[in-house]
Amino acid sequence: MKRTLLLTALALGACAQPGGQSVCAAPLKPAVAIDLYFGRDKSAGGQVTDAEWEAFLGEVVTQHFPDGLSVFDASGQYRDPSGRIVRERNKRLVVIVFDAPAHKARVVEIVEAYKQRFGQHSVFRVEQPVCAGL
Repeated sequence: MKRTLLLTALALGACAQPGGQSVCAAPLKPAVAIDLYFGRDKSAGGQVTDAEWEAFLGEVVTQHFPDGLSVFDASGQYRDPSGRIVRERNKRLVVIVFDAPAHKARVVEIVEAYKQRFGQHSVFRVEQPVCAGL
């Protein structure tokens, strides 16, 4: 756990320069930090259970990013199309990749699998250049 948090902290301490170029001090290397936010509410009612999440993580996510990732319990809110504020528990998945842009297809497959499996309309996604290393 400490190693995962250290990796995440190092990665989020990016040295991005104007123009999107990363200049990383050795031993850090340019990478991309991917944050995915998976809502736990199912469109048919109920919530994605911890057991369902763990199965999805093992069957889908780990298959696409076997080298490592971090998952955090979170809660958030958004405005739905009717203007109503919706609060929802979610899982935040953080992956650091060194193979940009090759990771993009894997991320899309994970997002589409989650949407299909749990009746979600979307998965919020953030990507940013970072400096990372062990």
